[in-house]
Amino acid sequence: MAAAGATAPDVDVEKASAAGAPAQGGGEAAGPGVVGAVVRRWRAQDLLDRAGSVLRAAAWALSLLAFLVMACNEHGDWKQFDRYEEYRYIVAIGLLAFVYTTLQLVRHGVRLTGGQDLQPKTGLIVDFAGDQVTAYLLMSALSAAIPITNRMREGADNVFTDSSAASISMAFFAFVCLALAALVSGFKLAKQTYI
Repeated sequence: MAAAGATAPDVDVEKASAAGAPAQGGGEAAGPGVVGAVVRRWRAQDLLDRAGSVLRAAAWALSLLAFLVMACNEHGDWKQFDRYEEYRYIVAIGLLAFVYTTLQLVRHGVRLTGGQDLQPKTGLIVDFAGDQVTAYLLMSALSAAIPITNRMREGADNVFTDSSAASISMAFFAFVCLALAALVSGFKLAKQTYI
């Protein structure tokens, strides 16, 4: 037991060392020991949460652009997007991806502001499965629309085909964002110890 008159040294929780003692371990930001490991894990978890939210926000914007550009692609006669099944498909999937990412962003926003979220295991499964399914649907839609756009561009390169190509490009970038978000959520799901 310590003497009654002795005071405990000030402890820096993030560096896991006493104020008067030099930090060990080469000056790591979180320091050595159990506290340092916990702080590093919290920082990594926070980074993964933010990365998933940023990727979903980018997918939200890109899927909205893909939907709007194709939905506004009406220039009369044969230059109407709704005359082509492939273009209607990309509009539907762009809208679906927009709604999914909107709901995910609202859910993550509520969680980050201290609100109640789904159970941790359920939330991770919803993130992973939803990201994957939506990403695959986006890839399917843009894969269906590319051949018809290429055939049209061989005959006539005009504002209709340019708008179609722009919508397809935005759908592709939304796919990339959701595929990366699926990787992040898959990593978080694999790191859970209670599955």
